[in-house]
Amino acid sequence: MNQNPTKHTKVLIIGSGPAGYTAAVYAARAMLNPILVYGSEPGGQLTTTTDVENYPGFADVIQGPWLMDQMKEQAKTVGTEMIEDHIKSVNLKSTPFEAIGDSGQKFTADSIIISTGAQARWLNLKSEQEFRGFGVSACATCDGFFFKEKEVAVVGGGNAAVEEAMFLTKFASRVKLIHRRDSLRAEKMLQKKLMGNKKIEIIWDTVIEDVIGDKEPKNVRGIKVKNLKTNKIEDIKVDGLFVAIGHDPATSLFKDQLKMDSDGYLITKPDSTETNIPGVYAAGDVKDKTFRQAVTAAGMGCMAALEAEKHLSHK
Repeated sequence: MNQNPTKHTKVLIIGSGPAGYTAAVYAARAMLNPILVYGSEPGGQLTTTTDVENYPGFADVIQGPWLMDQMKEQAKTVGTEMIEDHIKSVNLKSTPFEAIGDSGQKFTADSIIISTGAQARWLNLKSEQEFRGFGVSACATCDGFFFKEKEVAVVGGGNAAVEEAMFLTKFASRVKLIHRRDSLRAEKMLQKKLMGNKKIEIIWDTVIEDVIGDKEPKNVRGIKVKNLKTNKIEDIKVDGLFVAIGHDPATSLFKDQLKMDSDGYLITKPDSTETNIPGVYAAGDVKDKTFRQAVTAAGMGCMAALEAEKHLSHK
């Protein structure tokens, strides 16, 4: 049994990444002495992104993991206490709020900023994970630029997949949209636009069996697909594969305590990061299924810290 005394803080930040680290920087600079609890993947999705070319302030290409290390160090330097633990339960029904880690450590907090992020759903193929960052991506707005005049495939059938396919036509010479059914789930307006785009070919009733590529240097050469109606297997030559089958926000911890939408994303008030419980804020991909960028997550982290500070000053 862990005998650590309860740790109390004015601001408890759950989760790292651009939202959590930025919230920590702002909260620490406001002399709130925040505690940030990060899990087994500090830095979140950006740590699996190698080349970052769209984060403001860097003319040269930077590395995702490096950017997260810098944000973490900055948050530490200005006075954030960083603790590695996995929060397994929270009680937001009364104040101070309570959170308990896997280690047995109990935290109490006057306000909480949730920045637990989301994870892309993957096809769960060994080869897909092997080429992740080397031609396999879950973010067209992040990586589309690297596929100028190349052929790419997108897998999925919802709004995200259609939007990614459309976006990729700005760069790629051909885009193949691969969907396991014979109709798309995406909104009709989007479908119409998609069908009208000459660069896009839709491959129906098809699943991806394998990603094919070179080991040295690592890059994608094609995909092995299977038609579910005919069971015919064939290889398609592509330079990149974009997986767009959805994201899962890390919100199971807050079920029955915080308002969420049907996909599990936390709902906040308009122009605010405040959840349905005053003093509890949500920032980054845990509440944002629209933009999902490092810079928007960082912006929300800033908002959450400023809102938490205001909330605490009124108490």
